[in-house]
Amino acid sequence: MTRIDAKFADLKANGKKAFVSYVMAGDPDFDRSLEIVRGLPAAGVDIIELGLPFTDPMADGPTIQLAGQRALDGGMTLLRTLELATAFRKDDDTTPIVLMGYYNPIYSMGVEKFLKAATAAGIDGLIVVDLPPEEDVELCIPAQAAGINFIRLATPTTDDKRLKRVAQNTSGFVYYVSITGITGAAEADAGDVSPAVARIREATGLPVVVGFGVNTPEKSRAIAEVADGVVVGSAIVSQIAAGKSTDDVLAFVKTLSDGAHSA
Repeated sequence: MTRIDAKFADLKANGKKAFVSYVMAGDPDFDRSLEIVRGLPAAGVDIIELGLPFTDPMADGPTIQLAGQRALDGGMTLLRTLELATAFRKDDDTTPIVLMGYYNPIYSMGVEKFLKAATAAGIDGLIVVDLPPEEDVELCIPAQAAGINFIRLATPTTDDKRLKRVAQNTSGFVYYVSITGITGAAEADAGDVSPAVARIREATGLPVVVGFGVNTPEKSRAIAEVADGVVVGSAIVSQIAAGKSTDDVLAFVKTLSDGAHSA
């Protein structure tokens, strides 16, 4: 059982939904980013999604793109991202960390070397946006053999046939992208999300977590009511971009996690 599996089992036993927060590793700089990440569990975060900075983030809107650029400008790399996770693990050995990004930096490092380093750093799951199921042999299957969950995205345009393929080698949870388009582009609607979540549950026994378009405590609660968890990214990253203090960022995160946990 991975940390992700254990977290969902614990939440289910306590009748709670998962709150997942996304932050870009190294934004606005390494030390501040680590400070924020270390504070997330106390702010009610159940699972941390750690963004891997990349020069061509095709699924991300301007908010996440700019966060990635700030991190890259500050010297953030894949290795530095894993160093950040390692530093976090010195004080927290239970909160799951999912590394979310694109395949190019991993490919450049080499899959075997990356998986060894990621395991040592305490990474629990991977979301690699640009690796479809047809490429499972590339990273998905080796990752799962190394004990790291490989988490797939499903979208409003994923039909039933494709959904079966998406779910085939997925583990940890399924990430449902609630809108068509990039991050931060529109707001999620619980009425639209509910039937989509039900359809995904028919294809897999995994928890379904919904992200993209969630930006307020009220929206967090509404989405959590129809799913197994909710992800917030752009709204949190916007707080960091605005120069808010770590305490203010974490206080904002707490309002979102309270929303999800009240569902």
